[in-house]
Amino acid sequence: MASRVCLVHYHEIGLKGKNRARFERILMDNIKAALAAFSVATITRISGHILVSFSVAGQAEQAFPIIGTVPGVARVSLAYHTNRDPHEYCEAARKALNEFGDFRSFKVVARRSNTDYELTSMDLNRQVGEYLCEAFPDKKVLMKGCDAQVHVLVVQGSVYVYARSERGVGGLPQGSAGKVVTLLSSGIDSPVATWLLARRGAVPVPIHFSGRPQTADTSEYLCQDIIEALRPGVQIGRLYVVPFGDCQREISLKCPSDLRVIMYRRIMYSVAERIARLEGAKALVTGESLGQVASQTLENIMAVNEVVDIPVFRPLIGSDKQEIIARAEQIGTYDISTEVAPDCCTLFMPRRPETHAKLDEVHEAWEMIDHEAMIQHLVDTVEYIDFPAPTYKPPRCLRERHSVLEVRYCIRAHRDDSSESLEVE
Repeated sequence: MASRVCLVHYHEIGLKGKNRARFERILMDNIKAALAAFSVATITRISGHILVSFSVAGQAEQAFPIIGTVPGVARVSLAYHTNRDPHEYCEAARKALNEFGDFRSFKVVARRSNTDYELTSMDLNRQVGEYLCEAFPDKKVLMKGCDAQVHVLVVQGSVYVYARSERGVGGLPQGSAGKVVTLLSSGIDSPVATWLLARRGAVPVPIHFSGRPQTADTSEYLCQDIIEALRPGVQIGRLYVVPFGDCQREISLKCPSDLRVIMYRRIMYSVAERIARLEGAKALVTGESLGQVASQTLENIMAVNEVVDIPVFRPLIGSDKQEIIARAEQIGTYDISTEVAPDCCTLFMPRRPETHAKLDEVHEAWEMIDHEAMIQHLVDTVEYIDFPAPTYKPPRCLRERHSVLEVRYCIRAHRDDSSESLEVE
């Protein structure tokens, strides 16, 4: 009797050499983490694929779209697992083609991974194709340009048959490329930049600069919602929050108004770099797009970059806003990012910010504030909330640190789940 399984295909991992097994192992662990809510029986490697089987009937169909959101998955197929019985796998092919949807033409693509089965790939094509022609007499067989393809894969004493297959996000498995610290706002751009780095195998550790106490903390909760929206495909283990409002106010009082934004960003980069060193992260990530706003001109980017020694990645630097919005809609963060929330980006903004900053003027304004004390104060008062994620390991120096934000988040979660009053000691 045929059972339902998911077959995971990968492309880029297949090009790896002696370390290919490491990438496959990380990908299998990430798929397991993404399917934590399901009764997964086994996740194993078979003939260039990863096989995911379930102990509860019907869960393969439910898990099928989720697996495609895991970085490293190039394609996922909803397959029937049968024995090497011609009647079983031919009938599975009929079911697979029947659930494909509307089609006018089809073809059979059979492959065997070893030669211990008496039928060759061509024999299997003819055998299954003949069965399907009888089952679908009104459909045509086309070798090129067909609507549907029925795949028959003979591997290690079993046969896997599928017609329904969807493209995954591709890339490399998250956790195969180390940690990065991402500057995450509640806007549209930075969640997309975070997702793109996760898709390239990095473990993102977001840091959010809040306008608190000069603004409400709405943007902080939106950032938490963004992290939840990226799950379960992208696992983010910790969100750092820096209450930045008072420092912005101090900068606005002491520095020239046209250079405020650059001063804000220099402080933010410096704090993020210190968090990155605590985390063991090797780079910073921002959602900047060249020329999109005043702070993202070449001169201003250079004026901000010089305060940090580690690389700063800008995966959106050549993208326009419509491309970024399309990606945000794809990954499910757009609706959250368009909610109105006051944050540090709009706090104490000058009427005419400098777009082509001169470094000597930037340095002069930088010395008008006690930036070292300000940076250290922000690092000392940073808050964080942890999310369950097997790809993330917190730094030892911060594992036992009290998290004010975690307490506040738990209070909010309790209020969302219950209408009863809550007392906090």
